[in-house]
Amino acid sequence: MKLLEGKTAIITGAARGIGEAIAIKFAEQGANVAFTFVSDSSAEKAKTLEEKLTGMGVKAKAYQSNAGNFAACEAFVNDVLTEFGAVDICVNNAGISKDNLLLRMSPEQFEEVIQVNLNSVFYMTKQVIKPMMKARNGVILNMSSIIGEMGNAGQSSYAASKAGVIGFTKSVAKELGSRNIRCNAIAPGFVETDMTSYLKDGEGADKYKAGIPLGRFASAEDIANVTLFLASDMGSYITGQTISVCGGLNI
Repeated sequence: MKLLEGKTAIITGAARGIGEAIAIKFAEQGANVAFTFVSDSSAEKAKTLEEKLTGMGVKAKAYQSNAGNFAACEAFVNDVLTEFGAVDICVNNAGISKDNLLLRMSPEQFEEVIQVNLNSVFYMTKQVIKPMMKARNGVILNMSSIIGEMGNAGQSSYAASKAGVIGFTKSVAKELGSRNIRCNAIAPGFVETDMTSYLKDGEGADKYKAGIPLGRFASAEDIANVTLFLASDMGSYITGQTISVCGGLNI
């Protein structure tokens, strides 16, 4: 039997990168997948992914929805419950970065990162815990970052948002453990995605890789593998934790 057979998973921000890898990994393991994308420019990629997932024998649907908007999250989860009948797993993956030195960062830049990276986790979690509490079962996985644990020059907004995700995760785990709802955070290091493409080659990449004991950036699949473990019954006694997937960067 597949690890997520018969489960329904929500994944935000899954048209590309880590979210896309998680969606594929979950579908391979039997999960039905509802995922979001936010911009019109991602619509074609989202449709392609939806077709790929359904071709794997599961139910899948792409929704254009902004995770940084409370009303949109409420409508999205209600639509998923109507279409799929349940929400067993929620992966809060949507995120952005607006890197800048603090001296040059505007309030608007800071607030946008907090809105998308942190507020969205609250918005989505608030919606999915209702059906999960009724079922007395559920898994919530929040995408943090190693930067939320370590900090990084030029990333104060990103670090603040991802550190907030860790604190939120611990609190939710304590609140909902008695209802058999697990909540964990995943803290990737440098991952080869569109967001980090500027680091992929050249001296910049070499500088960062020199500080990673495993000597390479993660692939999106590396993160998806850990997400699958935590979402499945293999992680049934893990809650309130932050799992760093960073190649040893935080040692």
